[in-house]
Amino acid sequence: MDIDTSIFKAYDIRGVYPKSLDENLAEKIGRALARLIKSENPGQQVTIMVARDMRVSSPALTERVIEGLLKSGVNVMDVGLASTPTFYFGVAYYGYTAGIQISASHNPPEYNGFKMVRARGVPISEASGIVQMKDWVIEDKFTDENPGQSEKRSGILEDLVKVQKEWVDWANIKPYKIAIDTANGMGGPDIDAMFKGTRCELVRLNFDLDGNFPVHQADPLKEENLKWVKEAILKSRADLGIAIDGDADRYFFIDENGDTVPQDILRGLVAQIMLSKYPGEKMGYDIRPGRATIDLIEAAGGIPVVNRVGHSLIKEQMLKENIVFSGEISGHYFFKQVYGTFEAPTILVGLFLDFVSKSGKKLSQIWKPFAIYFHSGEINSEVKDTKAKIEEIKIKYSDGKQMFMDGISVEYPDYWFNVRPSNTEPKLRLNLEARTKQLMETKRDEILALIRS
Repeated sequence: MDIDTSIFKAYDIRGVYPKSLDENLAEKIGRALARLIKSENPGQQVTIMVARDMRVSSPALTERVIEGLLKSGVNVMDVGLASTPTFYFGVAYYGYTAGIQISASHNPPEYNGFKMVRARGVPISEASGIVQMKDWVIEDKFTDENPGQSEKRSGILEDLVKVQKEWVDWANIKPYKIAIDTANGMGGPDIDAMFKGTRCELVRLNFDLDGNFPVHQADPLKEENLKWVKEAILKSRADLGIAIDGDADRYFFIDENGDTVPQDILRGLVAQIMLSKYPGEKMGYDIRPGRATIDLIEAAGGIPVVNRVGHSLIKEQMLKENIVFSGEISGHYFFKQVYGTFEAPTILVGLFLDFVSKSGKKLSQIWKPFAIYFHSGEINSEVKDTKAKIEEIKIKYSDGKQMFMDGISVEYPDYWFNVRPSNTEPKLRLNLEARTKQLMETKRDEILALIRS
């Protein structure tokens, strides 16, 4: 069969069902994952945990992934419906050899895909296994082994909440009214479990699991998808709001006025909370400009450490450099825990609501004093030759402080920017920040003109 190799991404496998990703391919991916994990654990009995989201195609794909795993001689622990953070927790906390989540995160309904991790929730990325799996899938020379055993397990979310709630005394969180939009994705069960027994009143929006996303796309990074939660905050006079993406590993907070808390400020505030528990430790942030994060980390005596963009890459760097907490502008928040390092929204929400409660202030009063920089947002441009264009930028802005961790970053006293290539498309992504709105707009337009020339 012809395989659309573009489905093998930097951090996961993702495509349109059934056009570029179907049941037959799902079985082969299961077989390839089994081969990879068995090769890394010679002589051991391998158990791979399998979870899925609520997409219409997920049950059929899950069934065939499990078939591929069992035929390859590994045992399967099928946990059914679970958010991605619950999936990570299950693999790590129960000590499974690896895991695979059938999900396409925030993508539209016709998409589906696979996120894969090793023991302790360590990600399998392009550089650490996905390319090898792709080669095996294309080669398609799998042989049947003595079949593995399949079991089902429930109660993971309950265990997650019990363990992760220990980070904060939720009884001290004020009885806030909170509007929460889960976009018909996997966040609904997580939120219900997280807030059970608390004094908070929830205004629930789009909590029914529906893989068709009937109300709006499950991507809170796009402003148009926040309309519902913002209207609910104002209408119900809520204290704040939360918007969650499709597989519930990205969280956005909205204040009582319906204004989104910028992720760089939220990340810096959570880093300060973590530094109160872990003084002087390393705190991570991704390379896209967000100077407020660095300011807040340094003000609290922490060590800011820059990461490449991408949840897998950030987690790998956290493990390598012993980073206690990292946040990504897209809304991913990673915590180092005893059993693993990955997204933990229960910890994030608990820590932040406890912090807001203790401040005695409204959420807008907390974050607005730090909104002193002006950001372009991420702007994408189609480019024929991304390497050549980055070289042009390097020459034109050679008098600035340059870094080449992920594309090119250039820093001047009054503005700074990053231009990085897409992993999957011929595109460059610009993020720029400046000390004044006028300078931000001037430099944004200047660099865009160069990129698009």
